[in-house]
Amino acid sequence: MPRPLSRVTERTAGRGADAWVLHARAKAAKARGEDVIVLSVGDPDMDTPAFVVDAAVAALRAGDTHYTENLGREPLREAIAARHARLSGEPVTAAHVAVASGAQNALYIAAHLLLEPGDHAVLVDPAYVTYPAVFGATGAAVSYAEQPAETGFRFDAERIRAAIRPETKVLAFANPNNPTGVTFTADDLAAIAALAEAHDLWVIADEVYGDLVFERPFVPAASVPALRPRLLSLGSFSKAFAMTGWRCGYMVAPPHVVEATGRLAVAMLYGLPGFIQEAALAALLGHGAVEAEMRAIYRRRRDLAVAALADVPRLSAEQPEAGMFMMLDVSATGLDGDRFAAALYEREKVSVLDGAAFSDLCRNHVRLSFAVHDDELLEGCARIRRFVAGLNAGPGDGNSPT
Repeated sequence: MPRPLSRVTERTAGRGADAWVLHARAKAAKARGEDVIVLSVGDPDMDTPAFVVDAAVAALRAGDTHYTENLGREPLREAIAARHARLSGEPVTAAHVAVASGAQNALYIAAHLLLEPGDHAVLVDPAYVTYPAVFGATGAAVSYAEQPAETGFRFDAERIRAAIRPETKVLAFANPNNPTGVTFTADDLAAIAALAEAHDLWVIADEVYGDLVFERPFVPAASVPALRPRLLSLGSFSKAFAMTGWRCGYMVAPPHVVEATGRLAVAMLYGLPGFIQEAALAALLGHGAVEAEMRAIYRRRRDLAVAALADVPRLSAEQPEAGMFMMLDVSATGLDGDRFAAALYEREKVSVLDGAAFSDLCRNHVRLSFAVHDDELLEGCARIRRFVAGLNAGPGDGNSPT
């Protein structure tokens, strides 16, 4: 037998590593033409806007198939900087921006820029399924500042303070949160800034869903001046522009961090394809029109899903403030999230994601995506209603489907 794989691969096999097994089954079944409704992933059902596609096609036809600048092309970095400045009030330039292959790649680079064995990172929990693997791969210790379900997963600065150790170097969070859709207020971010200054922490803010905040304006982390010298903000074109398959994201950070990013990125990616960057630039030059349309679509779908599930007995639907997901508390059914998701798929062919993939706090939840057409979303909700109605009401066998 050859020698074992590296310890890095072992460190990526933690919480959430198997989150997509049921989703993969559902996608494969749907591809075979089976009557399956996939509510387990945040992949917009809308096509990428035509003018964005046209920009990529034009670039390809013009021969844009060669190596590109490692940190991204200057016009795209300038456009990202201008957008970031407009939203946050922070004076930034292209020197503050690094383009990456999706926000996931940007997160991986950010974690490895800042952490090494012996360090410690605090993640605000619930956290996206890949966070444990990304931060664990650095060799740093990872712990979680829990924002419990009883409070609606709301921000609690004291729980973050309690998780900080002398060796803590990084605090990371998603705002808006995936899976809960909870957003941070200006006061929440000011509390984070105070903690970061007091304990000399780097802060990684995953703001991928910032364009999809519904009832009030999004408050980016960079809007707090005290955070800016120690902040790495991550963004993406995937959600607000329906560009998941294009794999284009970015990081906004102090220039010396961006320079170091270039050294790490050259060993991983060596420049995003030019035609993708031209598409991303075209998207930004839409001046917010696409983002506004997407926000309206997802707000409508959120309202449809909440209304469709509001009166389902033994099911509690949490109304998200942002994003394209909602959490369903299934504890009153007698099933945990894993068994609920598995049984729902076997009986009704609807796939949702087990909440435990995001946190032990969500063990009795499932995450439902509303990134599908209205009619399909409502049919999925109707099947969930039918499934819950078919569960045994009493104790005994764990409320198996009747």
